[in-house]
Amino acid sequence: MVSDQEAPGALEDVRELLNSWLIPNDTRRPDDRFDAWAAAHAVTTPAYRAAVRDLRDDLRAVLDGRAAADAVVNRWIERTATHPRVEDGAVRYRHDGGPAGDLLVTVVTAIADGRWARLKTCPDCRWAFYDHTRNGSKRWCLMTAGGPGGRSCGSIAKVRAYRARQASGASVPGMGPAGAG
Repeated sequence: MVSDQEAPGALEDVRELLNSWLIPNDTRRPDDRFDAWAAAHAVTTPAYRAAVRDLRDDLRAVLDGRAAADAVVNRWIERTATHPRVEDGAVRYRHDGGPAGDLLVTVVTAIADGRWARLKTCPDCRWAFYDHTRNGSKRWCLMTAGGPGGRSCGSIAKVRAYRARQASGASVPGMGPAGAG
């Protein structure tokens, strides 16, 4: 069974890679857990590890809105010499990129079938999740406790915004000034 955050198929491997960098709820400081991810996925050679880490960082930049997906993916297509081939009536990809190339093929396939746009990062904890909502509008990893490390980023963000509105004296439509009544 797929959880609320897991991506479908091989895209889950990409999501797990993206989450090898995170902001734990207890420290709220970035933590790079790439080495554990690489060991668990048998990415052992230094060159392959460096390429996969670079790919992870570039894909996180795309999801965080710091880089354009087209430019990043096209640069990686060139770097890994990824080429489509039609075999047995299906599109397959060949590449010279090792594990990074395999992950890139998953990203390219997800872009082609529209799933890539549903892979997002939480604006608070930076956790990568797959948006399973019908309209693709999910913004936070979770609204209720139970998220990564028990955090409920959506609820926390809404409470933070409410308190900021109250502190600034913002009024609620139809209710008069804040605190009136």
